[in-house]
Amino acid sequence: MRKSIFIALIFLGLISVKTSKIPVKGIEGPEIELFDPKGKKLKLSKLRGKIVLVDFWASWCRPCRRENPNVVAAYNKYSRAKFKSAKGFTVFSVSLDRNEDAWKKAIEVDGLKWKYHVWDSASTASKDYGVSSIPTAFLLNEDGKIIASGSELRGMGLHTTLDQFVEKLD
Repeated sequence: MRKSIFIALIFLGLISVKTSKIPVKGIEGPEIELFDPKGKKLKLSKLRGKIVLVDFWASWCRPCRRENPNVVAAYNKYSRAKFKSAKGFTVFSVSLDRNEDAWKKAIEVDGLKWKYHVWDSASTASKDYGVSSIPTAFLLNEDGKIIASGSELRGMGLHTTLDQFVEKLD
């Protein structure tokens, strides 16, 4: 009897069951609205029009720190490139650090010179993106839709993927 009442309430929409949706290619990346190192709130959606690498990392994560020079190289190479349908490229770094000072120091030490760094101290963005390990990245197009994710965005794969969207000069 209780089970049938519960099912009826779900059917009528009086009880909602939240399901976890891990973002996949083709869907819009979830909004991220977190604070930068200076305490200013940044919104991922403000970067619409650009191709954006949403990079989940932490200062204590050795694989993340080993990947940072590659992300810096991609930023240096593509931040001024002309794209087929986007107004440039940038990185939106999402730190999963628990120690704010360690996060800020790693940005400086690793030379992460782009403007968009946020601290996900409560793990809200990482949950929205289904991040279970780091480093993890998602590439968003100019409309905020996911066009690549995961291992294809590590090492030279990041460069190869970005090359697909760069305007070719013949």
